[in-house]
Amino acid sequence: MRDGLATNLGTIPGLRTAAELVDNPSPPVALVSLDSVEYDQSYQRGLTLYTFTIVVIVGRAAERTAQRKLDGYLANDGEQSVKVAVESDRTLSGYAQDLRVVSAGSIGSIQVNDQTYLAAEFTVTVYA
Repeated sequence: MRDGLATNLGTIPGLRTAAELVDNPSPPVALVSLDSVEYDQSYQRGLTLYTFTIVVIVGRAAERTAQRKLDGYLANDGEQSVKVAVESDRTLSGYAQDLRVVSAGSIGSIQVNDQTYLAAEFTVTVYA
């Protein structure tokens, strides 16, 4: 499912993607990580709920264009929208029943390898 999410994110022009966390990200980049798995959401193992976090790192916090790039990724629609890209294939090529981008948060600066970047975290719920 991480690969499917990364593939969906790859439809955003100019955005690098990784289905796993990387040591040295090269912005702009979207990193996919699995946060939790909730089993037995319906009878007889009929549904499992997966929660993923997608961290989008746009550039160094001091860059003037970083905030504009981040605004495009946070948009509800448009070719730069993370929400639109992730929800473009809601079954992740048949591995899921449905998915939904639930929220975006932790918008601001993060530290990666002694560098300060501007980033946002997107929460994605996958029903499989």
